[in-house]
Amino acid sequence: MTIRRLPPLNAIKAFEAAARHGSFTRAALELNVTHGAVSRQIRALEQWLSVKLFVRTSRNAVPTEAGSALLNETGPALDRLAAAAERVRERRFQQSLRVAALPTFAMRWLIPRLPAFQRDHPEIEVRLITASTAAEQFQMEADIVLSGPARRPGWISERFMGEARLPLLGADLMTRRPLRRPADLARHTLLHSETLRDAWPRWLAAAGLPDLAPERHQVFEHFYFAIQAALDGLGVMMGPIALVGKELQSGRLVMPWPEPALRSRGYFMHMPEPRRNAPAVAALRRWLLHAGQATEAEYPAYLTARWSNRSAGSKAKP
Repeated sequence: MTIRRLPPLNAIKAFEAAARHGSFTRAALELNVTHGAVSRQIRALEQWLSVKLFVRTSRNAVPTEAGSALLNETGPALDRLAAAAERVRERRFQQSLRVAALPTFAMRWLIPRLPAFQRDHPEIEVRLITASTAAEQFQMEADIVLSGPARRPGWISERFMGEARLPLLGADLMTRRPLRRPADLARHTLLHSETLRDAWPRWLAAAGLPDLAPERHQVFEHFYFAIQAALDGLGVMMGPIALVGKELQSGRLVMPWPEPALRSRGYFMHMPEPRRNAPAVAALRRWLLHAGQATEAEYPAYLTARWSNRSAGSKAKP
């Protein structure tokens, strides 16, 4: 192993400042030491190097040829050292936040909005982890779980956004096979996801058509497949409104009827009790509440009317 033979670093700092300023006095002011201290450090460095570094005059300190050569190397070296130290310092203060979410919610709602959170909180690194089921989310090492309502020992829960489910279909399919009344669904394919198999039966029962037989059923493993299938005209899906707001606003998806709507308790953030007051967790909590309110503000008024009474009881402590 090669052992570095380094000059005294305090002496290098004093030399670099004096050579850069051309003055021991100004170097002393920058380093917040006395003129004599700078002089002693430079004298020690000259002895270590066995070379004269300055031509001293009554008013200035002019680097010798050796001093100028040394300055050309030490200035950039000290800049690199300062930059490296600052990077390490920034990493020390950077906070990591592990967020667990279901794949469809992560893809359709959370990820498109994360750039806004990162702009406001560049010091927080969000690590997104997904699970196939809500139960699996709570088995992960997460700082915040984003899911439906749940009660778990040791977790604090808070609702941040309401949700409603309604039949939705692509604009082209609506043109080809108009849905004028719920009974018209018999001429369509109903799109399901494995995790929400009860959505269509519940809606049909609420619409007074529990025995309606559609042209066919199409089941997908994940809900984001059902959303894409509806966009591509494969059939009619059942909501959720929060995850397709952009497509509804653009007209790519159409909502044939405003009622009946399957209103759920919405989306909740679940935080391990020991982590609830951690700065990064608190920052994401505030942002989720704001982003959830902004999303709800885009819903038609009739969908949000019944949620207001639930907000007061939306926090749950196991």
